[in-house]
Amino acid sequence: MGSGHRASRRRAARPSLGARLSAGLGARLGPLKEGLAPHARRLRPQYPRPGRTDWRRWVPSWRQSLGAVGVSVGLGVVFLGVAYAATDIPDDLNTFATQQDNVYFWSDGTPMARTGWVRRQAMPLKDVPEDVRSAVLAAENASFYSDPGISVSGITRALVRTVGEGDTQGGSTITQQYVKNVYLNQDRTLGRKLTEAMIALKLDNNMSKDKILEGYLNTSWFGRGTYGIQRAAQAYYGKDVGELNASEAAFLASLLKGAGLYDPALSQANRDRAVVRWGWILDRMVDLGELSKSERAKYTKFPEPLKQANSYDTGKQSDYLLELAGQYAKKAANISAQEFDRGGYQIYTTFDKKRQTELTAAVTKARKDAKKDSAKKAKTTHFGASSVAADGRILAVYGGPDHRTQGYNESNATTVPAGSAFLPFVYAAALQYGISTDRDSGKTGVTPQTPYNGNDAVPVTTPEGPYWDRDGDKVFAHNDGNRSWGQISLHTALAESVNTPFMQLGMDAGLPTVRKTAQDSGFLASSFGAEVPALSVGSATPSAIRMASGYSTFAADGKHTEPYSVRKVTHNGSKVPMNTPKAKRAMSAEVADQVTDALEDAFTGDHPLAAPATARVAGKGGTTQDDKAAWYVGTAKYVSTAVVVYRIDLTKSLEPLKLDGIAGEPNAGLPYEIWSKAMSPLD
Repeated sequence: MGSGHRASRRRAARPSLGARLSAGLGARLGPLKEGLAPHARRLRPQYPRPGRTDWRRWVPSWRQSLGAVGVSVGLGVVFLGVAYAATDIPDDLNTFATQQDNVYFWSDGTPMARTGWVRRQAMPLKDVPEDVRSAVLAAENASFYSDPGISVSGITRALVRTVGEGDTQGGSTITQQYVKNVYLNQDRTLGRKLTEAMIALKLDNNMSKDKILEGYLNTSWFGRGTYGIQRAAQAYYGKDVGELNASEAAFLASLLKGAGLYDPALSQANRDRAVVRWGWILDRMVDLGELSKSERAKYTKFPEPLKQANSYDTGKQSDYLLELAGQYAKKAANISAQEFDRGGYQIYTTFDKKRQTELTAAVTKARKDAKKDSAKKAKTTHFGASSVAADGRILAVYGGPDHRTQGYNESNATTVPAGSAFLPFVYAAALQYGISTDRDSGKTGVTPQTPYNGNDAVPVTTPEGPYWDRDGDKVFAHNDGNRSWGQISLHTALAESVNTPFMQLGMDAGLPTVRKTAQDSGFLASSFGAEVPALSVGSATPSAIRMASGYSTFAADGKHTEPYSVRKVTHNGSKVPMNTPKAKRAMSAEVADQVTDALEDAFTGDHPLAAPATARVAGKGGTTQDDKAAWYVGTAKYVSTAVVVYRIDLTKSLEPLKLDGIAGEPNAGLPYEIWSKAMSPLD
């Protein structure tokens, strides 16, 4: 009991900290409270108000109204300050806002196709003409370079609409619109509008006006599937933004209000609206001092946009071209797949539009002809073709009937052997490096007139004697139709496509040497199998591209350039460094000329009236002993084209089937028909 009493005394003797502070504060504020009390009583609403009658009893005094407004303004300022401080500029842009398409161009620079989900190409502001910038500013935000990034009056109008009509459209500066494009979604809510304004204020303090305008021009929607002023210029006028005049720019600026309302292609009403807004924007540019009256006087006629934009979409044959060019661009320019998929690349290909059209038409006709001859065989017939320039440029390819239904590229497939189309490389190897028929003696040279045994069923020999295969059987060389030619010069043997001399010539020159010559001329190492006598008569399986590339080496005086499909890559207009193939010596110019002479005689012998006597056209057919492939390969005017026809029933196996006559006669059937049309005119 004693201890409790003492505790009570201690508590009573020492008040708490809060009590002491309250007491002290109360003592000090006491006089102030007494002074403010009358004013507080005046501000405090009293209803009904004493001393008033009728409805006036319920109306606050002016002091009360002024106080309420002051409190509201103060709270609003505090709220906006807190909101501004709490708002950060997002680190990441919307994925959609940064996504661009990749655009592919023909060799002449005209657009070929585009890939990607979004049609957008970012353009540096320096590449956007002043008239285009001025038109956009006049249409959307004339005070852009002087405002703080937001429009107070515009936001107020938006708030009124939100309360009255539930619509927050309107009232946005270019900065706010840019924020909405790249950081936020398109929701029309008051919360999104407030966030937009706060980010716009901060962005205006952290980013230059030019950068904001550049971003806005590159991310805005212009209709016709396009984002950004560059794609809009191409979609509506078929030109780059740098080529627009003030009149065209004024129309494109009108689309920022809503392309669905101003694109003339959609309706007459749209055109009428567009004409009115176009004229208003030009007049507005004059009022702002951005366009002279004399310049304005030139634009009296509405600049009609294209009726329909050229989409340059992919499909059918173009997809084969894009596949080749896209793969090459990534490798040669060291672009990762992820970077490439983000878009913004312009790929300038080597593909010649005219040659591509002619090659496609030639194969399409051949397909129809094959179907007429034998519909059943035609279903399993495949065509691969390619044209390659002597400097390595791939000019055209035929990859298949439709990439969307057949994903693999016939022109790039290593499916069937080269057959007798390979003989020129055996000939070149022997001419370049000589031959050896005796282990104890060195190499001796050969010439086009060196004779070889052209008879059928000649045994293949080595310096030690006959060549035996793995089964212990002696190997014999055979000609087409088992024809025997007797002693024949190498030149004539190639011109007449006689196999037996070359099967032995390959052994004499050395199969590794033959393979090296073919690889130096463009064949891939992966297309070769075992180094056995069959190598000399075309056991390698090159693609049509590689076969055409190999023959182009002869047309290039013995120099070989790796085939390539892209000559230049840019990213949003800036050149991307890339590795371009350089020509390398595969054989001497003299050897290349000797091979070409024999191929000229081969072509003239099979098709004496196909080309003028002054034209240097070289070419020959290629057949395989098992009748599973038919080729025609040849050069004219420094362009080499290779065509192959074969059969595979993909529903059953990947093993080639016998042609069984579907390709026609050697040197004059479907492969040659396609080749001659693709290479026409031969003069």
